[in-house]
Amino acid sequence: MNGGLVVSGLSVHYGGVRAVDSVSFTVGAGECVGTTGGNGAGKSSTLKALMGLVPRTAETIRFGDSDLTKVKARDIVRHGIGYVPEGRHVFPGLTVEKNLLLGAYVRKWKGPTLTTLGEVFDLFPVLGEMRDRLAGALSGGQQQMLAVGRALMTNPRLILLDEPSMGLSPKLIEDILAVLQRLRAAGHALLLVEQNAKLTFEATKTCLVMENGEVAMTGASQDLSRDPRVRQIYLGL
Repeated sequence: MNGGLVVSGLSVHYGGVRAVDSVSFTVGAGECVGTTGGNGAGKSSTLKALMGLVPRTAETIRFGDSDLTKVKARDIVRHGIGYVPEGRHVFPGLTVEKNLLLGAYVRKWKGPTLTTLGEVFDLFPVLGEMRDRLAGALSGGQQQMLAVGRALMTNPRLILLDEPSMGLSPKLIEDILAVLQRLRAAGHALLLVEQNAKLTFEATKTCLVMENGEVAMTGASQDLSRDPRVRQIYLGL
């Protein structure tokens, strides 16, 4: 798949426990794929494995022309993959602008970096308005936008997002959905891990439903949102 992500036989072990069991999927260029399921389903472990943050085995992890099984974790971002970790992990004692500029550490300064910074402020005007404010003073939703903006500063072709709605109010979850829809409209490929199945189905085109470290179901997000089993187990309907 030219320009896309191809994963096959991905497994993650924590001691004697297999958290992810031979998972396979693809994310095409410009495609938005969701991964949902309950706690302990293996969703976040899958993203961390792709970023090289946990021990893993895999037949294939290929992004475009790059074999990521041979790339160290610190270098994966240089291959065009941005990562928004669970819990946001912004630098609270630094300003919004400095948090964003830290996200551009893999790029050459100045012109291209400042151009991307302007694009992030265009995408998230509230960050531009608060560029000199400490990140620790932002609301949870604003910090999530900052975490997404920081990932965008690497100029990625694919963005991995881990539980972006965690700990947010229903209103802020709607704001995050709007952020994801803006990213889609801008042509970014997304791989979204999210326990909130409703948000996942609304934000993505294709979705994987994980259980016990395996892909239990896969298909078009709209179709899965209408599936009686998914509605009962994951939507509580």
